[in-house]
Amino acid sequence: PYISGNVGSGTVQEMSEWIEYLTRETGSPLADLRRANGRERPWPVRFWGLGNETWGCGGNMRAEYYADLARRYGTYCRDHGDNRLYRIAAGANADDYAWTEALMRTTGDLGCGCRPHDHFQAVSLHYYTHAGDDWSDKGAATGFSRDAWYRTMLRARRMDELIARHSTIMDCYDPHGRIGLAVDEWGTWWNVEPGTNPGFLNQQNTLRDALVASLTLDAFHRHARRVSMANLAQVVNVLQAVLLTDGDTLVRTPTYHVFEMNKGHQDAASLPVHLRDHPTRDVDDGVLETVSLTASRRDERVLLSLTNVEADTARPVTIEWRGGTARPARARLLTADRLDGHNTASAPDEVRPRPFDIAAEDAADDAAGGRLRLELPPASFVTVELTVTR
Repeated sequence: PYISGNVGSGTVQEMSEWIEYLTRETGSPLADLRRANGRERPWPVRFWGLGNETWGCGGNMRAEYYADLARRYGTYCRDHGDNRLYRIAAGANADDYAWTEALMRTTGDLGCGCRPHDHFQAVSLHYYTHAGDDWSDKGAATGFSRDAWYRTMLRARRMDELIARHSTIMDCYDPHGRIGLAVDEWGTWWNVEPGTNPGFLNQQNTLRDALVASLTLDAFHRHARRVSMANLAQVVNVLQAVLLTDGDTLVRTPTYHVFEMNKGHQDAASLPVHLRDHPTRDVDDGVLETVSLTASRRDERVLLSLTNVEADTARPVTIEWRGGTARPARARLLTADRLDGHNTASAPDEVRPRPFDIAAEDAADDAAGGRLRLELPPASFVTVELTVTR
């Protein structure tokens, strides 16, 4: 659980007492009240947001004002027993680098013998991807054009730049990386599905959403030193959901499958990856790198994640590795017959992973020499598991 406290219209005492009520075992009136309400043991709630989007709907605050408020709230959000809080200050909206700088500046001169990371252990970052010209028309979730496809991929790629620049600011004040960057709202945001309640933010989830997820997860992976938390918005039925429900039916979305295919990276060691040749495409006023790759190792297994966002063009890829020999163990492919391919209650498996054939003769010959050749289909996400020996 990750609870966001009310910094906009609440009080320090209110938030402090909620933490005590939930997390303190004994020895206080609030712990006694919890037990009287039927819960004997405390809840181990570690993650607490010191407000949410305080630059906008959370209070329309100035950065300097909120930075002082975060220190104040963080002071009274106390640890109880063995529950150690991870306090997350409400950070920037997209490229508001001045907001991050104002927050991090307060970690320098704390006084009272406090350490820089005593008041909060992370700052948040929110960034959503859409294809429209502005928030009033974000584009449709399905039936979009190729231009909208590429515009979306270019904007998804921007996550890497945002993390890099916010991290650079954080490095100036926190060179040892004690304060994390929590990208606790990210994902695609389209116009709501026709005929649904606009307030419910219901949208379909397609292959396009899946590749936005794969590109974004790659960005988090590349910046694992600083990114301590990343939360897709949201989980079921809303925005970029991993699950959709329809009556008694539950459907796994293409985004779900990207998460499932990537789960081998969890608790693994990130491996440095260097792309020698970056295939690109001009999109609007930017340049889109069309291939993305990350890798990790856990024990004797290496997992490679590869994305090709070219809508119509396959991309040959040659992978070299150093420091041992590797044998392909399994490869999987996620793609669809059309760019807006998606799953429904009547067709729940239209977009799903399937085995991916890495030319066996090439794999057998080249793996011993440290090379693996494969061809990424258009609009695809591929994972390759390797068994590594020294």
